Amino acid sequence: MGLTVLGLSGALSHDPSAALYVDGKLIAAVEEERFVRDKHAKNRMPYESAKFCLEQAGITPADVDVVCIPFAPISLFGSNARWHYAKRYWYAPDRSLDALLTGNRRFKRYRKKILWCLEQLGFDAKKVRLEPVEHHLAHASSAYHCSGFNEKTAILGIDGKGEYATTFFGWGENGKIHKIKEFYDPDSLGGLYGAITEYLGFEMLDGEFKVMGMAPYGDAAKYDFSRLAKFENGELIINTDYANVIGFRRYKEKGKGYYFSPKLIEWLGPKREGDIADDPYIHYAAAMQALFEKLALEMIDYYLGDILKETGRLAFAGGCALNVKLNQRIIARPDVKELFVQPASGDAGTAVGAAAFISVKNGVPVEKMEHVYLGPSYSNEDIIAACARHPNKPQWQKIDDVPQEIAKVLVEGNPVAWFQGRMEFGPRALGGRSIIGCPSVDGVADRINEQIKFRERWRPFCPSMLDTVAPQMLSVDHPSPFMTFTFDVKEGWAERVPEVVHEDGTARAQVLKRDYNPRYYDLMKELEVMTGNGVVLNTSLNRRGEPMVCSPTDALNMFYGSDLQFLIMEDILVVKNKADAR
Repeated sequence: MGLTVLGLSGALSHDPSAALYVDGKLIAAVEEERFVRDKHAKNRMPYESAKFCLEQAGITPADVDVVCIPFAPISLFGSNARWHYAKRYWYAPDRSLDALLTGNRRFKRYRKKILWCLEQLGFDAKKVRLEPVEHHLAHASSAYHCSGFNEKTAILGIDGKGEYATTFFGWGENGKIHKIKEFYDPDSLGGLYGAITEYLGFEMLDGEFKVMGMAPYGDAAKYDFSRLAKFENGELIINTDYANVIGFRRYKEKGKGYYFSPKLIEWLGPKREGDIADDPYIHYAAAMQALFEKLALEMIDYYLGDILKETGRLAFAGGCALNVKLNQRIIARPDVKELFVQPASGDAGTAVGAAAFISVKNGVPVEKMEHVYLGPSYSNEDIIAACARHPNKPQWQKIDDVPQEIAKVLVEGNPVAWFQGRMEFGPRALGGRSIIGCPSVDGVADRINEQIKFRERWRPFCPSMLDTVAPQMLSVDHPSPFMTFTFDVKEGWAERVPEVVHEDGTARAQVLKRDYNPRYYDLMKELEVMTGNGVVLNTSLNRRGEPMVCSPTDALNMFYGSDLQFLIMEDILVVKNKADAR
């Protein structure tokens, strides 16, 4: 008998998404933000994403056996989570009492909203089998069950927080996940990084990778951040005099409360404003990144060290798993043979994790996640129709050899909007919805930054590369299909592809096998013929503050709202002000 499992995340805070497993095969996974064009789609339901998953599989709500959500009730007596929260937030007695007396209110609210969403999709709310999965268990499942690791595997989850948990240590064997230890709010390494992200002038849950990108420009030794957090005797303790604060302890400015306190301002000076990365803020970013890496590695040693010595396999998820600098440090550990990072490590990925967990629990193992091309795709006919409808009346032409033609455009120094196949799941553009450039052309990264992305100048651009090039260019041989790691770049290569090597001599690389995106691979082969380098600069197809492009209409809107000159969608090339286009 077959099993169809629909995973839904979101509805309470940010990054709602949907994922669908049919008989252990991941048919579709997509974020709601891509359809509703609202970055992170805060407080929205995963309606459009669930609708797409059902359509992609060609099924109706009646065909779904189980719907699962990555949020579960937490018992007052079966876990010390709610007691820990109440004790550590003693200075906000209303929150403490709420955790003890009505600690599952958020879950009940979440469940009610999901049932309402399912009714809108055509499910029978009285008959639907709705299964909750603990948030961190969903993260753990999204890493372990999707890793393809058959042997015993260490499992790590670090994020802001789920119900109450912030950090998960465990191990997986024969498809079963065993919990070793969890930390609870406010003792959250992700929460601390998020609080400092806010202090540095970015949005929490959105700007953490900007802090990571800023860090190499600073000197971590200039400021000692050790007072913010410590790990001792197996416990992580965040200093709530400074960060992860709630209620009256929050620093407030222009009517907004932050997750750090006025005491942090007294110590470090005013909160950063604007786009400039300057002294002392670059050093603060470096100090936070250094503390984050130090504590994460200490925690891994303490709780997972023995398992890693035994197996060498680690699966990692949660928002903090997208910290590629930490991941580089983990790979460098002698006891780690292979690290799998869930490519959608943030909360969007919990839809996959919850669905995978329930599928395995029902005796249906799930396939290894080899790629993330799990969203919508569009035909040439769809694209031509979108061009016909668009107010800018784009001039388009159909081209025969897309990789060769586009490689020529890149080598001439032009960035290109590249829209091919199914959209990626997760925050990284991986050659489905990308802006691409030739990384040996001087200044192309600055050009993309200033004219198209409108983003901070100090943020790095990343390379996609052929699997044959990776051993020549990268210092460590490790699978990297999803851009979840940085690598030191070997001597000589920074001069060959300067536009994709960061300030610290590293690159966050996507190493592509041809099987998963043949057209993108063939484009890089053409670049290799023309320039000697089978590498392309790759960044997501969107403007600052917008979600990644989903449909041809989104792509055209973005194209005409930027200084891009070339847009290729499947075989359809749109060029601005080009007389010979029809």
